[in-house]
Amino acid sequence: MAGGVRCGVDQASRQAGPVVTGAVEQFAAVARGVSKEYGRDSGLVRAIDGVDLHVAIGETVAVMGPSGCGKSTLLHVLGGLDRASTGEVWLAGHRIDGVSERELARIRRTAVGFVFQSFHLMDELTARENIELPALLAGRSSRMARRRAHELLDSVGLGDRAGHLPSALSGGQRQRVAIARALVNQPSVVLADEPTGNLDSAATLDVLKLFKQLRGDGQTFVIVTHDERVAATADRLISMRDGAFIDETRLTGKTAGPLADLAGLDG
Repeated sequence: MAGGVRCGVDQASRQAGPVVTGAVEQFAAVARGVSKEYGRDSGLVRAIDGVDLHVAIGETVAVMGPSGCGKSTLLHVLGGLDRASTGEVWLAGHRIDGVSERELARIRRTAVGFVFQSFHLMDELTARENIELPALLAGRSSRMARRRAHELLDSVGLGDRAGHLPSALSGGQRQRVAIARALVNQPSVVLADEPTGNLDSAATLDVLKLFKQLRGDGQTFVIVTHDERVAATADRLISMRDGAFIDETRLTGKTAGPLADLAGLDG
């Protein structure tokens, strides 16, 4: 792991795995003995290999590791976009690994928000309409969805861009719209897959500041990243390799001290 992230680490808090007490209902997301396999026989690939993860409500967890180590697969399994081969997955107190596709879709709409590297905005919809869409799909009235979209656009600093199509927005602005969309149904956890991967340094800093603001409001995040600046803003950093967790470090003072300097959030 790079020295930049290590500089603000409480070495006494390093541990082989999380210390977990209480029922799964007390956590935003839980994985117990989760594996994900593709193929069979000589072509078998184990993308996730017996992972255990408990994400506390209001916690930000960053997952780092080399490409192909299973980080994105883990995020997809946690969010119900993919099914675990073995193990238990819980979201907002609901076990999702064995439910029907219809029930899974219902839970996913309200319990989890997704942020992707490539934004995944609908090109033909305005910023406001992109944010409204998940709320409408979850059964909210158009009036409520529009009000919520405007509130979120204001909160991410894009109130004056509500009527703009994605093509008229910068990369950083599109990612802020995507984050607002992820928040529209007030999810228990936001799962972000390389959220700054397509952004320049200035836009990355804007997104990091937004994450810091949302964490202050109590939002839970699991963030897969290669970016040390993103990892530095987490409460807990997990290193992953070959489908398994190999190290876990609790970061002290959140963005205090050298970590704040690294992330650019000290001011």
